[in-house]
Amino acid sequence: MGNCWFKGNPYFNRVSSNATKSESPKLQSPSERTEKDDSLLPSNPKEVEELRKDSSQKNPLIAFTFEELKSITKNFRQDSVLGGGGFGMVYKGYITNDLRGGLAVEEPLRVAVKVHDGDNSYQGHREWLVISIFSIIFLWWYLLNYTACYTYEFEFFFVSCLQAEVIFLGQLSHPNLVKLVGYCCEGDHRVLVYEFMPLGSVESHLFSRVMLPLPWSTRMKIALGAARGLAFLHEAERPVIYRDFKTSNILLDEEYNAKLSDFGLAKDGPVGDKSHVSTRIMGTYGYAAPEYIMTGHLTAMSDVYSYGVVLLELLTGRKSLDRSRPVREQTLTDWAFPLLTHRKKVLGIVDPRLAADDYPVKAVHKTAMLAYHCLSKNPKARPLMRDIVATLEPLQQQKPVELVGEDSTTNTGVGGAGG
Repeated sequence: MGNCWFKGNPYFNRVSSNATKSESPKLQSPSERTEKDDSLLPSNPKEVEELRKDSSQKNPLIAFTFEELKSITKNFRQDSVLGGGGFGMVYKGYITNDLRGGLAVEEPLRVAVKVHDGDNSYQGHREWLVISIFSIIFLWWYLLNYTACYTYEFEFFFVSCLQAEVIFLGQLSHPNLVKLVGYCCEGDHRVLVYEFMPLGSVESHLFSRVMLPLPWSTRMKIALGAARGLAFLHEAERPVIYRDFKTSNILLDEEYNAKLSDFGLAKDGPVGDKSHVSTRIMGTYGYAAPEYIMTGHLTAMSDVYSYGVVLLELLTGRKSLDRSRPVREQTLTDWAFPLLTHRKKVLGIVDPRLAADDYPVKAVHKTAMLAYHCLSKNPKARPLMRDIVATLEPLQQQKPVELVGEDSTTNTGVGGAGG
């Protein structure tokens, strides 16, 4: 899970983009924000089922009973646990055709079953709050006026995240998106069932102290697959902003094909003449774009910034935020960004677990410059995801070569989005 500054479901004010200096920020009650942001989301099992039927043509989902899920996971046995997070535990399971009549699956179908952990789910929750004087004032006001509503609102937020996954993964299908097999919305049970990804997350491989380091070619394969997944979302008929792109949300199949998972924070992108979506600030510290943190304005370029952070992690083998390192090196982007344009210095930040003859130097330079463009402070200067895909495709399967030339900088040929 991410690095949380605040656990729960706080709401806080922001000055609108057209506000003048003389205007005072307006506080909105949780009920007002909820009604404004989430009024289109289904709020009960019946509406979720109607949504499933509406999206069944693109990605038919199975509505499981909780008893069926107990059968799939062998009654949620401890030896079936794949891991856990802020929303609860994830179990491995198998679906066979004898689970129920009329069920046709390639048996046994391996699945991952994510179970909401009720009132304990706020622990480790990924939402964080950008601290400011206004947020502190609002938090004080919120605790005075809305403490009794906290449990209800967090539960509403979780259900909204579950519904978001059903909405997006039920309507979208792509080789680089994890497939949502089905769900359970029975009584108080909230469960999602995904295709099983046997190699786990990129995070578990990239930062492991016991596994062999990922080869350069595998890192580039992962980078390309994840980029294709984001490009598909951004280019969809109704664009989608992922909003929580990070190594722990990129899962791997048997052949290290990358697939994006966990669409709980995904948001419909701006349409028509709108340039952004205004929303509550949520995500994981270290990956979120600075302009999104400052304004709450969400665009596809917010995802591009997060992609640049992940690209840096693949390049350096370092985490986006690591408190165990010296102060100047704790935030990966602050430490690495100034070095990305220098041909010789950038070789010094490549993951030290990779030998010098394990990676193509030219590919390192191009990858570093690509990350540099993605991390631009100006969102309009960042490349589109489709351009990132086009840049990464030629870097696949390149053989290691010697450093050529004495130029101090390099260029990928990828410009900004231009709008």
